[in-house]
Amino acid sequence: QVQLVESGGGSVQAGGSLRLSCGASTSFASYCAGWFRQAPGKEREGVATMSSDGTTTYAEFVAGRFTISQDNDRHTLYLEMNSLKPEDTAMYYCAADLDPYCTVSLRTDPYNYWGQGTQVTVSP
Repeated sequence: QVQLVESGGGSVQAGGSLRLSCGASTSFASYCAGWFRQAPGKEREGVATMSSDGTTTYAEFVAGRFTISQDNDRHTLYLEMNSLKPEDTAMYYCAADLDPYCTVSLRTDPYNYWGQGTQVTVSP
């Protein structure tokens, strides 16, 4: 099992930046992890994910604005978000897929552990 705790959300104006952090109770070195978001009235969607070998994938709407990364000891997952838009407003979740054969995926169903979320609000 793994426990995930997100932080770093907040309110910014359009064009601003935020860095989200996800602390894990175990190292990310052995499984896949990623960031997802859910806006009110919408389904949860994948934003960016990373496999244990460092392979990453991003949603098309990210368009080069966001970067997923891990720290050196691989216990923290980051999402650097730049050029934020009002449509990026959502609750952002960190998730982990502990399948040892996991591959990067923006689908929610492979991920069996989720954090509590951190709110990101972008004003015009």
